[in-house]
Amino acid sequence: MNIFIEIGHPAHVHKLAATIKILKENHHKIVVITKDNASVEFLLKKFDIPYLVIGIKKDNLVGKAIMQLWYNLRCLIIIKQEKIDFMIGSLTAAYMTRMTRIPSVLFDDDDDEVEPLIVKYVHPYVSNILSPTALSGKRLRKDTIYYSGYHELAYLHPNRFTPDSSVLKELGLKEGDAYFILRFNAFKAHHDIGIHGLSIENKRSLINFLEEKGRVFITTERNIDEEFKKYQLNISPEKVHSLIFYATMLIGDSQTMTSEAAVLGTPSIRSNSFVGKISYLEEEEHKYGLTFGFLPDNYVAMKEKIETLLLTPNLRELWQEKRKVMLKDKIDVTAFYVWFIENYPKSVEILKEKQFKLSIND
Repeated sequence: MNIFIEIGHPAHVHKLAATIKILKENHHKIVVITKDNASVEFLLKKFDIPYLVIGIKKDNLVGKAIMQLWYNLRCLIIIKQEKIDFMIGSLTAAYMTRMTRIPSVLFDDDDDEVEPLIVKYVHPYVSNILSPTALSGKRLRKDTIYYSGYHELAYLHPNRFTPDSSVLKELGLKEGDAYFILRFNAFKAHHDIGIHGLSIENKRSLINFLEEKGRVFITTERNIDEEFKKYQLNISPEKVHSLIFYATMLIGDSQTMTSEAAVLGTPSIRSNSFVGKISYLEEEEHKYGLTFGFLPDNYVAMKEKIETLLLTPNLRELWQEKRKVMLKDKIDVTAFYVWFIENYPKSVEILKEKQFKLSIND
């Protein structure tokens, strides 16, 4: 099979790297395309994934729309040249399916409410949508296929990830040392309009408080605030998950990294306007107790929760037990992705039949 994969964000590289590796080992041809993005390209090279760069990313919606038209044209040419049989992606894959009738799949873990543009311009046109069971019944598109997992378990499931403690030595740490990872988002994506996270005052207060408890490391999506540069995390991006695994806590306003900490069994705290609206994070919080979310105007309560957690005896051991409970309910997502792709379209029939039987039994 000739497979076209659209990569738009560093998280997509992590999510699909193992799937790409297995598909290539199984003699499928993989064509990976992306826009000019240093973080994405760095990870693709680290994972030894050949790729093509087409176009550049824009922050404003008009710029995004114009660039997308050019991007689509280039992709159409590549798809024809490479005789593509199947596509994985988002906006581009959706429109390529509409134009060529080549089947496509969208791996989507966001609720419809928080991504109205994707719901309007992507969901109707991709052949299939695969989402975590945490979103069951919440999609406008009723034929969505649900699976028992999270995107982050495609690369952080124990079958796929083993933490490397050597990253600690690199930062002058050892196992058991108290340290905190702070993740600050840029909120520049299409679905981030009107969304905000921690204020500069709250960031400052948080850092001053945590410095008394252990080392503080800050990782940001874009440029770091000048006053926080001394805390900037300087390690190779592919090592960050090992650092999260050994951390005392992860705190910030990012969705993905919060969930990464949760599935690794590291306590995580999130503050942004999306709190209460992201089903998979709500499940990780309210079903498994692995993470906690607070709206931006609730900073005092967030800080109190951090203080409570830091006073909890055997915090790390407690969270690892919670992680085990969660993992019993979830699948190796990479293995599922590979099975779904290699058995397509029969895999769709099998999954829909299974979900139909489950709905009848309910």
